Amino acid sequence: QIERRLDAVRSVCHLAQKRLIACLQGQHGTDPDKRHKKLPLTALAQNMQEGSIQLSDETLLGKMLDTCGDAENKLAMELSQHEVQIEREVIDPLCLLTETEIPNIQKQRKQLAKLVLDWDSARGRYNQAHKTSGTNFQVHPSKIESLKEEMDEAGNKVEQCKDQLAADMYSFVSKEGEYARCFVTLLEAQADYHRKALAVIEKVLPEIQAHQDKWTEKPAFGTPLEEHLKRSGREIAVPIEACVMMLLETGMREEGLFRIAAGASKLKKLKAALDCSTSQLDEFYSDPHAVAGALKSYLRELPEPLMTYSLYEEWTQAANIQDQDKKLQELWRICNRLPEHYRVNFRYLIKFLAKLAQNSDVNKMTPSNIAIVLGPNLLWAKNEGSLAEMAAATSVHVVAVIEPIIQHADWFFPGDEDFNVSGAFVAVPAVNSNHLSHTGNDFECGTLERKRPLSMTVMEGDLLKKESFGVKVLELPATPRRCGTVSRKLTSPAFQPPL
Repeated sequence: QIERRLDAVRSVCHLAQKRLIACLQGQHGTDPDKRHKKLPLTALAQNMQEGSIQLSDETLLGKMLDTCGDAENKLAMELSQHEVQIEREVIDPLCLLTETEIPNIQKQRKQLAKLVLDWDSARGRYNQAHKTSGTNFQVHPSKIESLKEEMDEAGNKVEQCKDQLAADMYSFVSKEGEYARCFVTLLEAQADYHRKALAVIEKVLPEIQAHQDKWTEKPAFGTPLEEHLKRSGREIAVPIEACVMMLLETGMREEGLFRIAAGASKLKKLKAALDCSTSQLDEFYSDPHAVAGALKSYLRELPEPLMTYSLYEEWTQAANIQDQDKKLQELWRICNRLPEHYRVNFRYLIKFLAKLAQNSDVNKMTPSNIAIVLGPNLLWAKNEGSLAEMAAATSVHVVAVIEPIIQHADWFFPGDEDFNVSGAFVAVPAVNSNHLSHTGNDFECGTLERKRPLSMTVMEGDLLKKESFGVKVLELPATPRRCGTVSRKLTSPAFQPPL
């Protein structure tokens, strides 16, 4: 049974040893230092560190390459030590078994077979001589004795070889636990290596993540609003403020703003510029449609709409309220339930859209038109199909929500709005600038008052009165105003914010 297993054991262990050597990344049989230098991981680490020097540690990539290169070098060192251990404790014992111990047993088997043949030959010669001695008196007794001694010596050699062979085979059987232990050692060594490698990675991950977190030049488009604001240390998102400031200067008179599509290449370039927070935006002032398109894209690409998923049902339910006073009160309540970051940015945007609607006689963008083209980018359902399906499902509700909020922006969000929140943009130009429309009212310092929706306008007398949403509103004739927007207060008790 042992003899039958020898060949199979040698074949299996030899193949395992061969495949294990193929798994080693270092050069087999070399010393640890030389092995470490030849590892692919070492070459990768050197390349990263050379790249970090070339880029300098003032850039994010430079810092990342330096930190990651150092970690890869430590991983290469752990790998080289691991492979040396595998060779010493696993490969070498398997090699000793397959190349020395089993071949020695097999050689003894062949030697035994040869001795048995020699013994048979000596015994045959002795038997032949013994038979012929009875009839042939010429055979000398001393020759017979010599043949007998030769036969006995050959028999002794056979017995000795058989004993040695049996001892070696029994020894092989008794050592099977040691040979099997090689594979336990293999897994233990691999577990130890992976633990050490993981420790290296876990130690460097916080450092490399800190570099990533400190780097403010990250894309704004498609990034959650809270993350973008926290990273940039801002109150208003970069794309929202930048686009609003550019539109305030050059887009207030533009007909069909947010409705007419911009050139794809110009829009793509502007989005890329805003993504890297560049201040070089002068070339885009001349293309307000591209600016409006970038603002729409930013709002649409937010992972969560500005009006939030959590309040979606409340917005849509409020849109269905027929009583206008109750509808406005409910919308006011929902606005105040928006999370702080979302509410601040929503207020900023609504105040701008109200200012845009003041020029609706020129730009044709009434609160209703603005709500139609921009609303689907402010609110959509979380679990719906394609973009077209989401737009169709939300457009009616969104228009019914956004339009009254724009119409009564100063009631929903009292007080003036400083659009240049970051101070990084030039001030809104004066009214006599070529970029702003003249609507019949004279405003100083470039501050535009919200134009009343047509539903709240009467064409009789110097003092105009009209009931809208069940509320009487009094509007004085156009008179010059001082710097700053004076918010129009609605006088009905129904418009007072609920306690």
